[in-house]
Amino acid sequence: MKIIHSATRILAIAEKEWIQVRRDGRSLILSILLPVLLLLLFAYALNMDVKRVSVAIFDQDKSALSRDLLESFSNTEYFRVQRYVRNYREIDDLIDRGTVIMGIVVPRNFESMYKSGKHVSVQILIDGSDSTSATVAGGYVKSIMFSFNRDLRMRDLNRAGISGIVAPVDVRSRVWYNEELQSKNFIVPGIIVIVMAIISALITSLTISREWERGTMETLITTPVRKYEVYFGKLVPYVLIALFDLIITVSLGYFVFSVPLRGSFIELYLIALLFLIGTSSLGIMISSATRSQVLSVQAAIIITYLPSIILSGYIFPIKNMPGIVQIITYLVPAKYLITVMKGIALKGIGASLLWTQIVFLTLYAVVVGAISLKKLSLKLPE
Repeated sequence: MKIIHSATRILAIAEKEWIQVRRDGRSLILSILLPVLLLLLFAYALNMDVKRVSVAIFDQDKSALSRDLLESFSNTEYFRVQRYVRNYREIDDLIDRGTVIMGIVVPRNFESMYKSGKHVSVQILIDGSDSTSATVAGGYVKSIMFSFNRDLRMRDLNRAGISGIVAPVDVRSRVWYNEELQSKNFIVPGIIVIVMAIISALITSLTISREWERGTMETLITTPVRKYEVYFGKLVPYVLIALFDLIITVSLGYFVFSVPLRGSFIELYLIALLFLIGTSSLGIMISSATRSQVLSVQAAIIITYLPSIILSGYIFPIKNMPGIVQIITYLVPAKYLITVMKGIALKGIGASLLWTQIVFLTLYAVVVGAISLKKLSLKLPE
């Protein structure tokens, strides 16, 4: 009987909270529309692909060989010839203005030096203020120059009557799970996790503080409810809302951004439930500690957004972080769900290979839930 009465009180509190959400249009918009808007904004704005790098060309030789070399850069999707210049000063000016990222300088007597068997250098000037683009663009240049040198050497051998040369080692690479190396397949799953972490903690961070600010907490205290009944009654409706948001965001990733879902959505859904219970409990804990809606929202955003971005391994590799920071990352639940999202969505693996992440998410949900329950007070402040 006690279990039935307790379940009845939990459902009553959950129903009260659901009515509150429906009546408060702002909370409803925050709960349902904001995840969609954030996903669309981040997914369209963030792009790790480095393509169509703007290039300025200073061809001092203007020979047939120099034109062949420069065509190697023109006939690719990775470079876009922005300007042909006449001196170094123009290259400096274009890089300073941000018009181009890279400058290619072909020296005088380029063709004649090559034909005479002398070593000749082509100068590449790259704007290093954007280190990521500079590094990737430098890799593209090396690949193009390698192919150009190989073609030149094969041409010389053919002229000398040597043909049919086969390289002793043939490298054939194959990319798994993201065959076209599209950044959206990397970005969208991570964004879904970060958005869900923010939203789930944000909407629950208003629950207890709203009761205190509106003076309804005193009424709730006078009822025969226990702390765990208030906790679960507040938690259940928002976890259900977050699960609905998860369906929407995953569907957007699949149908709008064409991110594959090779694994089981049910397994993803169940593992994400552990994550949402933990982050929603975090919001209740914040709300219980602050008792102010403004402070609760600010604290929820800071505690969830920054660690999820910086310490989850979503953008910055955890292995490159200092040892003490790597230890701190074990406390960030987004780290585990991002691994789960990529594993199930891109690799198609099952929960049996993700047991480490499941264990940590379970521990996080239990520990944060216990702290939230302890922090929740049904006593008037003295």
